[in-house]
Amino acid sequence: MSKIRINRRHFVAGTSAAVVSASSISRALAQMPPLKLGVLLPTSGAQAGIGQDCQRVVDIGLGVLKDLGYPAITVINGDTETNVEVARSRAEKLINDGAQILIGAFDSGQSTAIAQVAEQKGIPYVINIAAAPPITEQGYKFVFRNFPTAPMILGDAFANQLEIFKAVGMSPKTAVMLHVNDTFGTAMQGGIGAVMPKFDMPYKIVETIAYDPTARDLSVEISKAKAANAEVLLVVSRLNDAILLTREMVKQRWTPQAVLSMGPGWYEDQYLKTLGKLSDGPLGFVPWYDPNKKVSKELVSLMGKKFPEVTMNTNHVYTFEAMMTAADAYKRAGSSDPKALADAIRTTNITNNVATGPGIQFNAKGQNDKLKNSAIQNRDGKVVVVAPASAADAKPEYPMKDYTKR
Repeated sequence: MSKIRINRRHFVAGTSAAVVSASSISRALAQMPPLKLGVLLPTSGAQAGIGQDCQRVVDIGLGVLKDLGYPAITVINGDTETNVEVARSRAEKLINDGAQILIGAFDSGQSTAIAQVAEQKGIPYVINIAAAPPITEQGYKFVFRNFPTAPMILGDAFANQLEIFKAVGMSPKTAVMLHVNDTFGTAMQGGIGAVMPKFDMPYKIVETIAYDPTARDLSVEISKAKAANAEVLLVVSRLNDAILLTREMVKQRWTPQAVLSMGPGWYEDQYLKTLGKLSDGPLGFVPWYDPNKKVSKELVSLMGKKFPEVTMNTNHVYTFEAMMTAADAYKRAGSSDPKALADAIRTTNITNNVATGPGIQFNAKGQNDKLKNSAIQNRDGKVVVVAPASAADAKPEYPMKDYTKR
């Protein structure tokens, strides 16, 4: 093998070329007109709190994307008002106002309506959060989803539970299930029944109890759950009823080995703040972020500075990644032409992302099927990741500490 001598002149010349090249790229990005990004979120109506939470990361995400070397973005906001028909009309308005890519809208029904408009108009649409499988089963060419479907969420939930049981060296034999009786809760209950047998879980569900998510008294439901003598409580809840269920468990002096939450409620900021030490212990199985990733750390830091009262969560992670997907496509396409942007999204391969899993990419149906979900646990007023081990920043605590000893 011959030796290559590099003198000072060659080194300086090579370094200068690299600097010029980097400078040229930066200059080219700076000269690109801002991408007009239509953001559709339910910032009023029944889901206003969630929509406003998603909006928080829209406000700070532009700076993060700029730091990562993406082109400038101009955001055009549209409030869906938590209404399917309004979501449809707002999508049309944003397109008429010049939006070149749409993102949103948290809810599956609203997202389905937006997808129909985007496909009809030929404008790329990146779904931030919506788990209903049919959305990416329509053969759409302009619709993409960087969020797990309901079966993906449930499958990873059981896989992460098995990992936790193995890590702590014990597992339950019985479970009682409590779930809201709305569309979401009923669908999840049916999904659990269909997916659970595939994972050879160590426990069986001995009783299933449905309840109204707007109920103000859940004492009867907790009494029934306690009487089932099950070792763990499997729940599909919302925020307010999660608080009510916890208070009732404390009142009836019942602490199961674990609360296994298959949805929202138990990890949310208001739950932690309202219940204090009584909020510790529940395990949530949700789409989350990998705290070990570089971009995650930057986003957590910025969220902490801008919104110190808010814990970074699913709403922020996937809304930011929808923005990232749009910016990445614009950067690679070098054009705001809708077809060029859609083609660029199809070839997305972002690995320096935030969510758990290998990164952002889409299959032929426009679905990111590589996503992984996490197991999180409330600990001292904060939320930590306990599984999978590759994306964890803490070890699971199991069983839960008795409510009466806190």
